Amino acid sequence: MVSSRTLIFAGLVVALAAIAGTARAAGEVAPVPQAPTQSVDPMRFGAKKPDEAYGAFQRGLYKTALNLALPRANAGEPAAQTLVAEILSRGLGVKRDPAEAAKWYEKAAEQGVPEAQFQYALMLIDGKFVSQDKKAAFALMQASAEAGNVLAQFNLAQMLIDQHPGDKGLQLAFPYYERAAKADLPDAQYALSQLLARGIAAAKPDETEARKWLARAARKNFDTAQLDLGSWMISGRGGERDLKTGFSWLKRAAEGGNVAAQNRLAKLYWQGIGTEPDSIFAAAWYILARRAGLSDPVMEDFMNGLTADEIKTALGRANRLR
Repeated sequence: MVSSRTLIFAGLVVALAAIAGTARAAGEVAPVPQAPTQSVDPMRFGAKKPDEAYGAFQRGLYKTALNLALPRANAGEPAAQTLVAEILSRGLGVKRDPAEAAKWYEKAAEQGVPEAQFQYALMLIDGKFVSQDKKAAFALMQASAEAGNVLAQFNLAQMLIDQHPGDKGLQLAFPYYERAAKADLPDAQYALSQLLARGIAAAKPDETEARKWLARAARKNFDTAQLDLGSWMISGRGGERDLKTGFSWLKRAAEGGNVAAQNRLAKLYWQGIGTEPDSIFAAAWYILARRAGLSDPVMEDFMNGLTADEIKTALGRANRLR
């Protein structure tokens, strides 16, 4: 299903990370922005104020919400059309019907509901339930972004980079990343940090500002930002060196499953950076990273220097960490 939980251009965030020199595990894909799943704001559907249908939706009474919204949707009310589409597209209390949802999203999008514009744009890009039309998708995504839809702002930035490779695309994308970042979307905060660190057009790199946005994304539990922030703090990039705090950010990312962070954390334990040296923990974290497909020649040499008993202990610890 294509929905606000889906990011069509997630891979472009990986490209931004590569531009900025961020190390990532092989095959690792940038996390997908998440839309709210609880305490849904009826304003997201274009409603002027809460009513029975939206109240039922918020309480999880999806069939009731659908029954209340359908007559109004059929009468042409755009907010009700968007709510019906949301229920059908996600299969909330009813069988999923993305094709039918697309029809309702289209109707609401034509009436200017930003959420519907965003959702229908994603469907037009995907082309699974409606005929693919990237030109129309771009127009809808832009309209939704200009109306303040944060996920549309982020996705529009991704589309602009895709359409205009190089500095031009980054320059066009920058204001949309910035708007979404200021609205507290961690994916956008991370992307903005990469552009600031790189510098675009005539602007010089601003690593101090980039580090601030990394920190904001890291606090939102964006693991790649945690990985970068920890590395920056340890190296003193964009601000003062802070070995202990840098270690803690890398550990948090590693515990969250970030494979590159697990490998870096292993090296910190091995070298005693930001923590006391611990060869067993170093081996344990590298074992976890290696199980996920990462291979590091430096850490392989380290592992070859351990005794059979140390390897056995590290394996046990790795199993407990998992």
